[in-house]
Amino acid sequence: MYVLVVGAGEVGKMIASNLEDSHDVAMVDRDPDIVDDLTYTYDVLAVEGDGTDLEVLHEAGLEKADLVVACTDNDETNIVVCGTVKTDSDAFTIARVRNRTLLDTWQGSQGGFGVNFMVCTDLLVAQTIFRISGFPQAQDVEMFAGGLIRMAEFEIDAQSPLVDQRVSEADEYDSMTFAGVFRGEEMIVARGETVFCAGDRIVVIGSPESVKEFALDAVSDTTSPTEDVVIVGGSEIGFQAAREFEAHGFEPRLIEREHDRAREIAEALPKTFVMENDATDREFLAREHIDEADIVVAALDSDEKNLLVSLLAQRVGVDRTVAIIENTQYTDLFETVGIDVAINPREETAEEIIRFTRTNQTEKIAMLEHDRAEVIEVELGEDSALTGRPIAESMDDLPNCVVIGAISRGGDLITPRGTTEPQPGDHVVLFVDATVLDEVSAVL
Repeated sequence: MYVLVVGAGEVGKMIASNLEDSHDVAMVDRDPDIVDDLTYTYDVLAVEGDGTDLEVLHEAGLEKADLVVACTDNDETNIVVCGTVKTDSDAFTIARVRNRTLLDTWQGSQGGFGVNFMVCTDLLVAQTIFRISGFPQAQDVEMFAGGLIRMAEFEIDAQSPLVDQRVSEADEYDSMTFAGVFRGEEMIVARGETVFCAGDRIVVIGSPESVKEFALDAVSDTTSPTEDVVIVGGSEIGFQAAREFEAHGFEPRLIEREHDRAREIAEALPKTFVMENDATDREFLAREHIDEADIVVAALDSDEKNLLVSLLAQRVGVDRTVAIIENTQYTDLFETVGIDVAINPREETAEEIIRFTRTNQTEKIAMLEHDRAEVIEVELGEDSALTGRPIAESMDDLPNCVVIGAISRGGDLITPRGTTEPQPGDHVVLFVDATVLDEVSAVL
């Protein structure tokens, strides 16, 4: 596939890094220094210029492009890029936007503006925050097969009953599969003899009920559901997160220090209790009983502020903290100092876009631990290596670093066993080591 990316910011570079080994990639950016850096850092064709200029797009190989991704930091520019592409190409176009109003307008126009698919970064992040909040101590949560299947990643501490247990001993959940373990820099595909250790980050795949039961049994010391949600910061991400919680019946609290923005949010979100104050004021936090919150989401306008707010929330006794980070290099730092979950909007966006470069059968992907492994949902065809054969037999045609986590058939969840025979049309969710992803995709 020939992929043309307009905008070489963090999202564009993540896409290039992921695709350069398996696809032909061209990148366009207006900054000559960035273009020089691309030339020496990535195996891509780097072109300096304006992505809204048809001549520049042709210089980048538009006539060969199967997919054009417009991911500059300007929403309107991205839409114009897609419209320009459509004047002289049938390539599939993706526009990245942050403004949800543009997404709503595009959806209402039934795919207008020359955009085949639109990714709204702030909405993606808000949805991720909501998913994570529903599973005690989850580091990451994704939905597959229309919500029938969940993938979740949990870190276990020394008090977890899983420590020193084998997978075969812990595998007592009817509709859940242990898929993988991240241990420091090591990625381990879960097998029956795999032994869990304190500090492991465990990936499980199964029904929402079984995944939540596992979380309560082996990871969390609380059985109470998330009810009291506090969002710090009236940024667009903070606003969309509050809106997402409202839509699911919650009444979140939101702290915003700027008067006009606080009033704007209060008028737009009637079920959200908006507090106009500085979230770094410890007396205010105590007075408003922020320590009783089940989760605090830090969504301010800088990574440093989000780190400070998260640490303060932990200091006053909040059970769980989620912080938004723009700089991907800070992710490990945030988690090292004790922030429970760090979410990078650019990673969420890149992940959503990259799935369009997979095979036509790929329905969804989730990247784990900076793409050291992926969980993918694939619809099986007649010629798939998995179709019509017992899993124990068909796994011989796949690399060792693959686990079949769950199967959806006609809206029913099937927990895979060695004797299970996947059928054409089944949606199969697999855990795959990123280094063998292309090999696996070729036989699926």
